[in-house]
Amino acid sequence: MNTYQNFPFCRFLKNILISVCTITLVTACNSSQAEDKSISQEKIVSGDNYGELHDQGKLRTYYFYTPKSYDSYRPMPLVLVFHGDDGSGRSISNVTRFNELADQKGFLVVYPDGIDQKWSLRGNAKGKVDDVLFVSSLIDHLQQQINIDSHKIYATGFSRGGILTQALACNLPNKIAGFASVAASLPVRLEPNCQPQTPISILTINGTNDRDVLYEGDDHTQRGALVSISDMVDFWRSHDRCTSSNKSLQFSEDKVKTSLYAGCSDNSEVWHLAVVNGGHFWPGGASTDESLNKFNANLGLNASETIWNFFQRHTLP
Repeated sequence: MNTYQNFPFCRFLKNILISVCTITLVTACNSSQAEDKSISQEKIVSGDNYGELHDQGKLRTYYFYTPKSYDSYRPMPLVLVFHGDDGSGRSISNVTRFNELADQKGFLVVYPDGIDQKWSLRGNAKGKVDDVLFVSSLIDHLQQQINIDSHKIYATGFSRGGILTQALACNLPNKIAGFASVAASLPVRLEPNCQPQTPISILTINGTNDRDVLYEGDDHTQRGALVSISDMVDFWRSHDRCTSSNKSLQFSEDKVKTSLYAGCSDNSEVWHLAVVNGGHFWPGGASTDESLNKFNANLGLNASETIWNFFQRHTLP
């Protein structure tokens, strides 16, 4: 027995110290629980949101839309949408109307902004960033901010944003489950080095009369040359080892020619939609050009809906 316990005053001090320690511990635990609770209850506002992150020494920005059905406790699919040159995340959202579709179908949409409204596929000595690396960092960043289903992350883009999407298919098949490019193709210089280790599910939509992204492709010696659309489709079909094709989409053959390749490795698919006499545009998208709106109305193809239907068929393992 300790000697000090024989003295009443010492026993009194011992009881006081025990009480103080107990109160301190309880207070500390309650404080920790309050902090955890505040983090778990942090809500993303439904509707329009804006975010930013630092990557490769640059401040990057993005606009994202959260559907009304978003629940922070339930993971949701994510669609990344990339604008063309001289565009922005907000402008491509207006054209594609993915926000309306997100509310109807229940998915998140993020529209990143390119630096100076452009995308760069590789960094260089002039200080350009590598936007493929940026997208990879952005996905990691978003997964810390929003409850995303990591098996259902998708990428689509228009024009230069579609070219970026093709580059993402080459480099980020471990993070993105499906790809869709509109009015775009595969860069000539990228093709030899595009060797993803897994099959790629990709949908491409091109106008046969596109003067910006030529259906017949570019002279391979020119800067920024793109392969022909048929070569692009053959490249992905060959990579996926597709063995069969069919034409089951319900479009008028004189307006939209479809090539759907199945029997591919690991249930991957390659779809191509050729808009007959179509130009450099997003089929079914919003426009201030009345002649384009008339063409769209007669076309009967909504690229955003078709892309989402394609995405839903594919998930990462």
